[in-house]
Amino acid sequence: MPKYKLNSEQRFIKNLVIGFFSALFIVFLLAMIALFQTLISYPITRELDNVTIQSCYEGDTCITTEGEKIRLACIYNPELRDKKADLISAKVARDYLNDLVAGSTVTIRRITKDRYQRTVAEISKGPINIQEHLVQKDFASIYERYASQCEWTKKKK
Repeated sequence: MPKYKLNSEQRFIKNLVIGFFSALFIVFLLAMIALFQTLISYPITRELDNVTIQSCYEGDTCITTEGEKIRLACIYNPELRDKKADLISAKVARDYLNDLVAGSTVTIRRITKDRYQRTVAEISKGPINIQEHLVQKDFASIYERYASQCEWTKKKK
């Protein structure tokens, strides 16, 4: 029984297909390894720390006595330096936040760092979640793009 022989074009296509699927398998394997490493190194629950807030310079950004800049997670507030900002409401929100937390020790749940290297976090003063409180009092709104980072935003939808 004669063996079927491949011509050079068929061998090239066969090798090309084998190479493509081999490369695809290697990429898949590397992606799975990276995903596994991320899953085992990502903390499921973050520890809560206490920090003292020195002051808040925006309605959603504060600085601790240690110099850590904290961007309050899951909320949006008008910026004071924005050309289109409503300066009165932005200042009122900032002042309200300062009255709530400046000089106080708060509990912080760090989430990530933003592009400005500020700590994005939830803060609480006693039983009060500060972000949720600001939204309830209309000093801030839920930042829909990042709302999934905070459990309390799910109640608001």
